[in-house]
This record gives sequence, structure tokens and C-alpha cells, in this order.
Amino acid sequence: MFELHWPAAFLLLPMPWLLNWLLPPARVPSTALQVGFLDRLEQLQGSVPPVTPTRRRWPFVVIWLLLIIAASRPQWLGDPLPISISGRDMMLAVDLSGSMEYDDMLLEGEQVTRMTVVKELVSNFIAERQGDRLGLILFGSSAYVQAPLTHDLQSLNQWMEEAFVGLAGRETAIGDAIGLAIKRLAAEPAQSRVLVLITDGANTAGQVNPLRAARYAASEGIRIFTIGVGADSAQPGQAGLRDPSIELDEGTLVDVALTTGGEYFRARQGADIEAIYRRIDLLEPALRDSGPRRHARPLYPWPLGLAMVLTLVAAGIAIYRRRHAR
Repeated sequence: MFELHWPAAFLLLPMPWLLNWLLPPARVPSTALQVGFLDRLEQLQGSVPPVTPTRRRWPFVVIWLLLIIAASRPQWLGDPLPISISGRDMMLAVDLSGSMEYDDMLLEGEQVTRMTVVKELVSNFIAERQGDRLGLILFGSSAYVQAPLTHDLQSLNQWMEEAFVGLAGRETAIGDAIGLAIKRLAAEPAQSRVLVLITDGANTAGQVNPLRAARYAASEGIRIFTIGVGADSAQPGQAGLRDPSIELDEGTLVDVALTTGGEYFRARQGADIEAIYRRIDLLEPALRDSGPRRHARPLYPWPLGLAMVLTLVAAGIAIYRRRHAR
């Protein structure tokens, strides 16, 4: 497939004509002998046809066009190259307990449930992690692996969209989710292993203590980033909820993150999503591939070489005419 890498170079195409129009003509001191019958002498040289200005300019027009084409970097794109791999494995553990259906969050000015905000956060996060292997753990009263570690981020995003509150029970097994993530990550020889845990409550179910699981994760070199979801105060129309996040155990989430070298974040509304994502991305940067890459074969040497040949030919013709005239 043919492509111009820098098509903006064609904006320079009218530059010679603009300079010719804007700049004043050059002043050349006249030292030649003034001959009154010069026009008659030129008519006598009928063997040499006069050279019109158009015939003089067209080689330079072609040369300039070839230089512009070369500057636009034409290239031939071949087959797609394999996606670069960062060497990072990352598990996402998402809380689906009953409290995630509370509609105490604001997203783009609308009152929505916590689950809606979490899906927005996870969807944006997954879309930007090119080069990483991501997996998905859903937990409520129990925890299970919805998606193993994979580079198929589109399918992972689809599985997250299909999740709903209560799918894994109405309680919150934070410790079991961490333990399951450790089991999946510890067996992988990745350079960096990360768990992002999102919840709105405290550990009320399961068999594993979250802090004990965090210490074991630290010994395995796994970093945990925790995100607490929930508003600080009730939205209008929710008079019965003075503190919607009263069940959120921020102390435990902070300890879990600090034990493993991670950080704790708080999502009080939809506007916090971008800041949380940017902070995690700063600590665990992605590769930033803008799309599938292809092998590119440069073609600019051809117009550039042709321009050089035409320049030499035009210079040779000018020298020949000058000597012939003498």
C-alpha cells in the first residue's frame, strides 16, 4: 500500500512563485557595451532558435516538484508487524457486590450507579494498555477469573461490559480476589506484575485476609493499586444516605497498596476517573502504540535521484549554450 508519510510538504509547492512575486528583482551592474543595432544582429543568427521563458522554466518546475515529492516521504507499506510486548502482566479485580448498584455518583452531569462509573474507568483503562497482558477477576461473595491474561483487549472490554451487580454474590470478598490474582500472576515470568483492585466496601466474605494476601503479594513482587468507589455525601433525592461510603474500608485498602509498593485512589465521582487513570499510567506506563505497524519501504530516493539527474542535465545544457554562443 502506497502512502505519503509527510503529505504536508506539498504546502511548499507554491513557494518559488511566492518568493518571485514578493521579493524585488535583483540589481545587476551593467558593464556591457551598448550596441544600437543589437536587434538586427539577433535576427541574423537564424540558425539558433530563440529560447522562450516557458521553455527555460519547465525543467526547474519539474525538479522542484520532484523535490517536494521526495520531501513528503513516499513509502510502500508491507505486511503488519507483530505488536510490541512490554513484558507486563496486569490483573483487574472488580467488585460486583450489591452496594455497587447505589446511584450516588455523577458522570458527565448525570446521576449514575457506581457500577456505571467503574465500567467507564475500566473501559478507558483497557483501551490504552497496548503491549500489556490483561486479565479480569470479578468478585462478590466469591471471586472467579472472568478472563485469563491475554493481549485481546477488545474481548476483555466486552466481558467487562457484560458484567452486572450480583453476578458473583452480594457480599465482598476482597481477600479472595487478591489471592486469586496472586495465583494467576505469580506463575508468570513477567518483568512487571500488577493488580488493580476496585471496590466500594469492606472485606465481608471469603477465607483470605486482605492484609495477609497483600504481604504475600509483596513477597512475590506484585504491586497492588486499590481504588475505593463511592461519594462522600448523598446526591439530591437520597436523604436516607447521609454517608453513602460508610461501608468503604479505606484503611485496609491503603494498607494493601502501601504493603506492595502501590497506591490507593478514591473515585468520588466520574470526574475522578481520568485523574486516577493518568496516575496509574504514570506509575505503570503503557507502550502507546497508536495502531498496527507495518514494514515501510522508503521510495523517496527515486524522485530525489531523478531531481539530481535533471539538475545536472540542465546545468550541462546551460554551459553548452553559453560556450556555443561565444
